Amino acid sequence: MDTLKTAVIGVGYLGKFHAEKYAALPGSTLIGVADADAETAQAIADKHGVAAYADYRELLDKVDAVSIVVPTQLHYDVAKEFLSRGVHVLLEKPITATVDQASELVAIAAEHGAVFQVGHLERFNPAILALEDILKQPLFIESDRVAPFNPRGADVSVVLDLMIHDIDIILDIVGSPLERIDANGVPVLSQDIDIANARLQFANGCVANVTASRVGLKSERKMRLFQHDAYISIDYQNKKLGVHRKGSGEMYPGIAEIDSEELVFEQGDALKAEIEAFLKAIAEGTEPVVSGADGLRALETALEITHLLGQSAPTGAR
Repeated sequence: MDTLKTAVIGVGYLGKFHAEKYAALPGSTLIGVADADAETAQAIADKHGVAAYADYRELLDKVDAVSIVVPTQLHYDVAKEFLSRGVHVLLEKPITATVDQASELVAIAAEHGAVFQVGHLERFNPAILALEDILKQPLFIESDRVAPFNPRGADVSVVLDLMIHDIDIILDIVGSPLERIDANGVPVLSQDIDIANARLQFANGCVANVTASRVGLKSERKMRLFQHDAYISIDYQNKKLGVHRKGSGEMYPGIAEIDSEELVFEQGDALKAEIEAFLKAIAEGTEPVVSGADGLRALETALEITHLLGQSAPTGAR
């Protein structure tokens, strides 16, 4: 592929890893990094031998593609400027703060022929990628995502911080219109919702029960899917996929025995895979794995859950 001039906007905790990938990957020439904190920008720039910018606008006419890794409230303003110039954008999740903003960015990208990918990193987990040949039509889905409290994500509710990963995956694999949402949640450590549960009902009859918490003592990211011929378990964190099917024998009269298989994948590098997919979509002129439209769809659902949580939250919780 042709070498693309790339940059990263926002090189804090996550953005610095984006810069590492762009600096190392073929097809990319990292030319600069930008951060409102000039010292942070300079430190990352020095590490990779590129230019540092305190104002991202100085990069608008210098690059072909960027990762934008700034606070959610800034996603719309920063991404709009690059997409409006036809610069390809990988935007961290959630796509924007509002549905209207996300819809506008999707339209701008289409108008200017820019690849617009959203950073739902869990789509690149090898256990999820392996589902393609196993998953048919899920009937019931249960997911749990638990993490210790981290102030880095506390500028938004746990729904937009953690649950949105599972929302995106569930919407993608079910592939049916969402008909009903029920949700409950409470604040624990922050002023926003820290633990939440949502029940999603789809037009094809599938039901998903989704829980996210950022007040756990340890991290856990698991999903269980049930379909007519199999029970499938996913451990995102340990990269394990369990497939349990009805066997030919019986464990009780009239009840089929269960044949089980567990696949364990190498840890890999999901961020590298995500950025490789972004660069490939640009080179081939194809739709990215997680498009702007996918990000918009996940945001719409997450904000509806957030709205329902606001209605049910205890007085003074928001």
